[in-house]
Amino acid sequence: MELQLALDLVNIPEAIALVKEVEEHIDIVEIGTPVVINEGLHAVKAIKEAFPNLKVLADLKIMDAAGYEVMKASEAGADIITILGTAEDMSIKGAVEEAKKQGKKILVDMIAVKDLAGRAKEVDAMGVDYICVHTGYDLQAIGKNSFEDLQTIKSVVKNAKTAIAGGIKLETLPEVVKVQPDLVIVGGGITGQADKKAAAAKMQQMIN
Repeated sequence: MELQLALDLVNIPEAIALVKEVEEHIDIVEIGTPVVINEGLHAVKAIKEAFPNLKVLADLKIMDAAGYEVMKASEAGADIITILGTAEDMSIKGAVEEAKKQGKKILVDMIAVKDLAGRAKEVDAMGVDYICVHTGYDLQAIGKNSFEDLQTIKSVVKNAKTAIAGGIKLETLPEVVKVQPDLVIVGGGITGQADKKAAAAKMQQMIN
C-alpha cells in the first residue's frame, strides 16, 4: 500500500518546502489540479527535479485530447497521470496507449461517476493502472466520503490497482486500511496539520 501526498493549494516553492518535510514517509507526490492550473506543468517538472526518488502524479483530470495531454505531462516528468472515468472510452484508451509508449501510468479518477461498479469494470478492461474512488471538496463539505465506494470497486476490479482520495485523516485511515486499497491519497490530513512530518509518519506506519 502506497501513500500519496496531494498538494492542492500551494505554489512551487511552498510545494517543495512541504515535500521536504515529509518526503521520507510518502511514496508519491500529487501535483493537484489547482496547482497545474495556477502554475502549469512546470510544477511537475520542479517537483520531479527536486525529489527524483519520489513518484510524481500530475492530476490533470483529462477529459479530452488524452494522448496529447499524457504526452505533455510525461515530458514534464510525471510518472502517473489522471483521466476522468466519465471521459469517452476512446479518450481513456488513448491515454493508456500514450502512457505505455512513454513508460508511464494512468490513474482513472471516478469522481462523479454514477454507476461505479459498471464503469470500474469497463475502465479496468481498458488496461488502466489505477482506479480511484474520489469524494471531491464540494461533497466533503457536506460530510460525504468514499469508503463504501472503495469496497464497491474492490469487488469488481480484476487488473488495475485501487486507490482512494477525499477527506482521509488519521482518525479515518483505519477504516480505509481495512479495505486494503493499493494507494491512499491524503491532502489536508497531512498538509493541514501543525506537525506534517509526524502526521505523515503515523499514516505511513498505519499503512504498512
